[in-house]
Amino acid sequence: MLLALDTSTRYSGIALYAEGRVLLENTWRSAHYHTRHLAPAVEQALAVVDARPADLKALAVALGPGSFTGLRIGLAFGKGLALARHIPIVGIPTLDFLAAAQAPSELPLLAVLQAGRGRYSVGEYRWEGGHWRSVGDLTVHTLPELTLRAQSPCVMCGELPPEARRTLKEEAPQAQLTSPAASLRRPAWLAELGWQRLQNGEGDDPVTLAPIYLHYA
Repeated sequence: MLLALDTSTRYSGIALYAEGRVLLENTWRSAHYHTRHLAPAVEQALAVVDARPADLKALAVALGPGSFTGLRIGLAFGKGLALARHIPIVGIPTLDFLAAAQAPSELPLLAVLQAGRGRYSVGEYRWEGGHWRSVGDLTVHTLPELTLRAQSPCVMCGELPPEARRTLKEEAPQAQLTSPAASLRRPAWLAELGWQRLQNGEGDDPVTLAPIYLHYA
């Protein structure tokens, strides 16, 4: 059984995945950056599927970008569990599993994550070979910069507060915004991508595994 952990922002989630199926998925918005909720949420998830910590055989952890505090907590929890139980761990970029959940499109996909202080981390993806493939470097934009980037037709998904959605709809009408539900990061996709990587023997070193932090230039 694989446990997936996403604490990239105040929105966090966990999933349990085994033998090609999702056993449990839970997503919530935390007001305390996960220190109070993460461990109890994992304990409760295992209880719901009638499992024990000893049943965990692998871990997938969201690497970011995201908040410094959130990423540090999730990664420390996952690495500690991997080292204590001698099980493999794999890190998945947060925008990769956000993009993986989106429907195919001929348009480029912009996956967005709140980066604090009114800024947004952005990853661009293209649909190739049956999945979304990352192209170019991750960037950080203010809302006006994001609006300018969305002047060309594209699909945009991810954490966008209501006021940002209104601005984008008014000033970048050619950008197709996915609904809030479709934009929610799903830890089940994190679990699935992690499971695929581990099946291919692509685990990470829990000692050196590090989060992805972006800075606004």
